Amino acid sequence: MKTKLYDDIQIGLEQTRDNLTHWEETTPEEKRNTQLGPEDEISVEEHLHVIDESLEKIKEGTFGICEVCHEAVDSELLQMDYTSAICLGHFSDEELRQLESELELSQVIQRGLLPQQVPSIEGVNIAAFSRPAQIVGGDYFDFVDFKDGKHGLVMADVSGHGVSAGMFMSSLQTAFHTLVPDTESPLEVLERINRLYVHNINFTTFVTIFFGKYDPSTRTLSYANAGHNSAYLYRLAANQEIWLRPTGPAIGVMEEFTIRTEAIRLEPGDILLLYTDGITEATNHQGAFWDEDRLANIVSQNANSSAEQLIQKILQALKDHTDGSPLADDVTLLIAKVS
Repeated sequence: MKTKLYDDIQIGLEQTRDNLTHWEETTPEEKRNTQLGPEDEISVEEHLHVIDESLEKIKEGTFGICEVCHEAVDSELLQMDYTSAICLGHFSDEELRQLESELELSQVIQRGLLPQQVPSIEGVNIAAFSRPAQIVGGDYFDFVDFKDGKHGLVMADVSGHGVSAGMFMSSLQTAFHTLVPDTESPLEVLERINRLYVHNINFTTFVTIFFGKYDPSTRTLSYANAGHNSAYLYRLAANQEIWLRPTGPAIGVMEEFTIRTEAIRLEPGDILLLYTDGITEATNHQGAFWDEDRLANIVSQNANSSAEQLIQKILQALKDHTDGSPLADDVTLLIAKVS
């Protein structure tokens, strides 16, 4: 049993290391900087170092050994966090309660998908569109209410696409639906999701997330951007463009996950646009990206249109740019217009 478990962990760690190394070597610098948020690549190297240390311990036969009694660490612990180095028997009562909660949530996440619900938010016209590049996609958007009744807006992009990214997306949706109704803090949700994934041997990729909390009574949007594309806010009254840049790194790319929230008040006529990079990185026959400036121009030049009409105008402009060619990546848009 232990040999099979360790073989699975080794394969998962090697795949995670290969994915992160490939990301470092092939991702353009500007996109890497977006996904890292305010952090730098040293933090990714620290995460790779932890992976390499674990692989070396497997090779030496010292992996999964309790630092206190020198017996084998419980299999359940290692599957959830491969850096675990203490047996369950040495946990305090508080640590056991926290672990029980984490294990329960981990099982919930693996069970599958909760249905998406589109909210009716007072004073806001919302529309969304999502199309995978393959049969199963890795983009994710959702609406989940917080414990205090405020509205949560999620836009996420799992690295890669296809079946593996789609499975990760499904678990991510379940995590949000499980966590958000029990908290009032976007930060708490993202921090816990990162803890669940960063050392979990079943997840070998990473994900970028924009997570906002909207209070219609004050029209205040508080948000955290974990390495995701900058959200775009167009202020019709002031003819002003505001980009909501990353406030932290992507989920699963570094050991120390530090992220902050920022807040902005939305005014009547404001248009908020969330999207994934399948839109801004769509190319024409010459290989030119349909970048964020072109996307922003569609919104600002059609600011009197409804959210639904804006999405159709964006999709038409995207189709014109690519000459109708199949898109190489998943495409997802969410527009919220304040009335």
